[in-house]
Amino acid sequence: MSSKWILGFPFIIQWQLSQGMAEDDSFQLPKREILNMGDMKKWEESEAYHEYVGFILAMNEAVKNKKISDVTASSDVVIKMCEMLETLDKWIQEIPPIDQPQRFGNKAFRTFYTKLQEEAESLLKNILPEDLHPSIIELAVYLTESIGNSTRIDYGTGHEMAFAMLLCCLFKIKAFKQEEADQVILKVFDRYLVLMRKLQTTYRMEPAGSHGVWSLDDYQFLPFIWGSSQLNGHKRLEPRSFPEEDIATSFAKDYMFMGCIKFINQVKTGPFSEHSNQLWNISGVPNWNKVNSGLIKMYKNEVLGKFPVVQHVLFGSLLPIKAQNISSVEL
Repeated sequence: MSSKWILGFPFIIQWQLSQGMAEDDSFQLPKREILNMGDMKKWEESEAYHEYVGFILAMNEAVKNKKISDVTASSDVVIKMCEMLETLDKWIQEIPPIDQPQRFGNKAFRTFYTKLQEEAESLLKNILPEDLHPSIIELAVYLTESIGNSTRIDYGTGHEMAFAMLLCCLFKIKAFKQEEADQVILKVFDRYLVLMRKLQTTYRMEPAGSHGVWSLDDYQFLPFIWGSSQLNGHKRLEPRSFPEEDIATSFAKDYMFMGCIKFINQVKTGPFSEHSNQLWNISGVPNWNKVNSGLIKMYKNEVLGKFPVVQHVLFGSLLPIKAQNISSVEL
């Protein structure tokens, strides 16, 4: 992946919008397109894949060397997105878990999911200016998909991807501006993580897919990528220190990576090297730059390259399945 993707991401968006993406009738209900292993090549050659990877790398650059407390939410859309996530958080209080015999997968989550499904469009209308409302037919689907699966009552990297795709789409329709990228990740995405941890623990959600095959923990991946970029070049914190519980607790509010470790320590028992073996191995990497580049490679191979995850990805006009037009990256 060339540096053009990192530096050029907002300009790639503008190029595509100039090709007619802003027409009201161009938006469509996103749907599944990767139906079997033979479709994986179509995914890897699609505009959606390259836009999404470009987004991941662009956000990775935007948060490099920045603490969460370094960034203030000043964008109106960023503030409203955070308020929407606060609203969803309050719904958890209104929809308590029910008494049931099985330990995991509390069925009250299905009520929460249905409520979001019904109200997603109105929530987004409160966030976006009226001229962007036609895009909500696509955005609402990514928002709903981002909290988990209501049938299995589980959550994993595919659902996390749906939220990241929502953020990517908001850049594409210019609801977010290029200079707001750090706010989008360190305020909006970080608030999403808080919400998801509460949903996971309240409704005892199962991890989606196989434990530990491609996830660093049972649920998330992206905050480890962006969080390691935040820590790049940190004068005090080294990768070898993050398994120490007091270190993670002390720095959790400023670094997403440490916030993830703190949460793992809260929900798991026993030696860190046993319950989080992949992370334990990563703590042996000499510096955060190598951790970051290794995690990006791992994400592309073990999440974006895995059919069990990609089969659930939804494609519309903003993230289309059609093959990438090379001219969109040769800027």
